[in-house]
Amino acid sequence: MSIVKINALTVPAEQRETLEKRFAARAGAVESSDGFEWFELLKPLEGTDQYLVYTRWRSEADFQAWMEGPMKAAHQGGAGEGGERPKPAASGSQVWTFEVVQQAGPKPA
Repeated sequence: MSIVKINALTVPAEQRETLEKRFAARAGAVESSDGFEWFELLKPLEGTDQYLVYTRWRSEADFQAWMEGPMKAAHQGGAGEGGERPKPAASGSQVWTFEVVQQAGPKPA
């Protein structure tokens, strides 16, 4: 079965728009990665300041290959105005790993 990686990003209120714009501009980088199955950016509505970045992968090896390749390259580049890297929108991050043991979807019409 697949694995799920959830990156819980602590995002101050004044950085929410910045974070959402950065994810919108990511130009589908993860979607073309081998073993990638799903992505969602979940915005908190109440009770927390954490966004959840949900990705689903065929295997841990596929996730690690993406982390060491496209993900690493994307986070090392990206100089903004004045030639400096932009300040992170999140003030903290924690990655959780889950194995999919059951799943369901809508029944065909």
